[in-house]
Amino acid sequence: MITNFGSMPATGSEEEKRLYFARRGLLVFFAMLIPLSILGYVLALKYPIFVLFLMWTPGLSSIFTRLLLHEGTADISLRVGGRRTLKAVPFILLFPVAIGLVAYGIAWITGLVQYVTPDTFLKAPAIVIFVGLLLMQMVVGTIIGLIGSVGEELGWRGYMLTRLIDARVPYPMVISGIIWGLWHLPLMIAGNYYSGPYLALSIFLFMISVTSFGYIIGRLRLTTGSIWPAFLLHASWNAIIQEVFDSASKGKNVLLWTGESGILVALALLAAAWFISRRPMSMRRL
Repeated sequence: MITNFGSMPATGSEEEKRLYFARRGLLVFFAMLIPLSILGYVLALKYPIFVLFLMWTPGLSSIFTRLLLHEGTADISLRVGGRRTLKAVPFILLFPVAIGLVAYGIAWITGLVQYVTPDTFLKAPAIVIFVGLLLMQMVVGTIIGLIGSVGEELGWRGYMLTRLIDARVPYPMVISGIIWGLWHLPLMIAGNYYSGPYLALSIFLFMISVTSFGYIIGRLRLTTGSIWPAFLLHASWNAIIQEVFDSASKGKNVLLWTGESGILVALALLAAAWFISRRPMSMRRL
């Protein structure tokens, strides 16, 4: 689909030129991403400290591609985005909380997963500890999480998504989510990331979760015209879901029902993506 680009049209419409440059950019981006990701996985699986480098491989690939092709940085959309971005901040912070309360809440109430109070230095009622940890991760955890999420989102939504759109790839937000999910699979197969009791089922559910979440992040990036909501929502998700809800969940089947490869999380994210997709979309690229 993206390997036979031909030559750049000497004459032609702006649309034809945009198509050519997008396809060329995707080719170079993936040519950079694949070897960098392989190196990142080799290092991260042996030395966990290199996980941050792995998270930055999409961003580094996009930076190297921009430099090589002299594309500039304007279309990253690093500007804040004005009122649309500010209006998205409550959604960015509360969306992971909503998914967590629905998916994990059902698991805890039904006994499918055991709720445990996260370990902290505080001595307080369980609900106080949980809410306090949740509020801390919503703010401090999200800010710290930007260290990794910026690296991923510079590549996924700051480069690849817009090139998929310009290359006329069908359903670009869904395709970008699928690629994002596939990129994570080596860690799952190695048993280092949300690998439940049934690996094939975990992979299937994880792909649903990540594709759905990727659609939501992509839509937020395009409707605000800024990459910052993508940075923040990715960081907020990691901080709230992984550091709060995952930490409060234990049991034999915890990875079957909860986590990014869990049945309930996958269903909640799929439902959220479907609901959001039904709303009108006004796209702002830059």
